Amino acid sequence: MSTQDIYNYIKVSNDLITGGQPTEAQIQDAAAEQFQIVINLATISPRYSLPDEEGLVRSLGMEYYHIPVKWGEPTESDFQAFENLMQHISGKTLLHCAANYRVSAFYSLYALKHLGWTLEQATAFRAPIWQGSDFPVWEKLIGDLQVQITGAQK
Repeated sequence: MSTQDIYNYIKVSNDLITGGQPTEAQIQDAAAEQFQIVINLATISPRYSLPDEEGLVRSLGMEYYHIPVKWGEPTESDFQAFENLMQHISGKTLLHCAANYRVSAFYSLYALKHLGWTLEQATAFRAPIWQGSDFPVWEKLIGDLQVQITGAQK
């Protein structure tokens, strides 16, 4: 088993992977693979979350950051908190939420704004996760932020 087995895993670069909720073993694998940072955008839910993800991550010598983004109520301030964190971290990072929806949305917007990605690249990054989905509240937030970032209409 490895981090590549994380649900909806995407390797962005050698220093960044995204995915859904990792298991305890997958977090241990991340530590073994020299990851230094774990960022969780999911809310804590006994049904989906690990009992003490933060404690596990820290016990393995990694940094842990949690920005709980409510699935049904994502906000621009959630994105701004994510954006601020991403601008201040340094190191090999595992970025996750419950199923890589929140993460792929926010990371694509971050890359559009800060990493020189085109709108097409950002859309293509989200596509494998979001294809066939119908989440109007997220579509609106993504569209609104894309307009703010690029100045282009949806």
